[in-house]
Amino acid sequence: MSDKAADRPIIAFDSGIGGLTVLREARVLIPDRRFVYIADDAGFPYGDWEEEPLRERIVGLFDGFIAKYDPEIIIIPCNTASTLVLDDLRSAFPSVPFVGTVPAIKPAAERTSSGLITVLATPGTVKRAYTRDLIQSFATKCHVRLVGSQNLARMAEAHIRGEHLDDAAVLAEIKPCFVEMDGKRTDIVVLACTHYPFLANVFRRLAPWPVDWLDPAEAIARRALSLLKPNGTGMEPEHGDDIAVFTSGNPDFSTRRLMQGFGLDTA
Repeated sequence: MSDKAADRPIIAFDSGIGGLTVLREARVLIPDRRFVYIADDAGFPYGDWEEEPLRERIVGLFDGFIAKYDPEIIIIPCNTASTLVLDDLRSAFPSVPFVGTVPAIKPAAERTSSGLITVLATPGTVKRAYTRDLIQSFATKCHVRLVGSQNLARMAEAHIRGEHLDDAAVLAEIKPCFVEMDGKRTDIVVLACTHYPFLANVFRRLAPWPVDWLDPAEAIARRALSLLKPNGTGMEPEHGDDIAVFTSGNPDFSTRRLMQGFGLDTA
């Protein structure tokens, strides 16, 4: 592989900072690549958007991203974006591999003991036909509750910046996830928004009973790794040239500090 090809970055794209949960796993599994993390903070949160304007926005953004960064592969940790626009992106940019993120319903159905599963997501992900198709394909023998939270993504962004969260407010968002039926209880909650793992410890503390909070970050990173060719350098570069890009062009100070904590320079 040429030096130019070996230097092509991996793009990780999310509506905000939630995709850092996937980036963290990807950098562990793929230490010989350079990463560009792109946060569409100007469009955050995606759960508030109508489908067609959001689809047009994301495809339009990627037209510029691909021209500027010439990525080797693109990871989209965002469930809302993936379930809406992944097919459109693959059609619009056929030369670039895309790794999307969809609710981890199949592994949840394989792991559950009680047969009671909850998918905790944004309202956009909950209402997608894609999500319901996953249930029909992989979880017909389970009782699957879909819970769409309007507020948790914002709460997660505030939490990771060190802001105080009200326990009662968080509990109100996750309480519908817990179902008791015929002497059985929900035993798996699928975290179908990449922001939510940042709150996993809070969820565990507030949950009315223990459940498996299923985070797909490692599986997404492994899928990306499987699509890459060896870079041909035989070396593992330092991550000093990994960067974070914000569509607003002006992330606040706490966000810049957060990016630095993840080893990302803000562009």
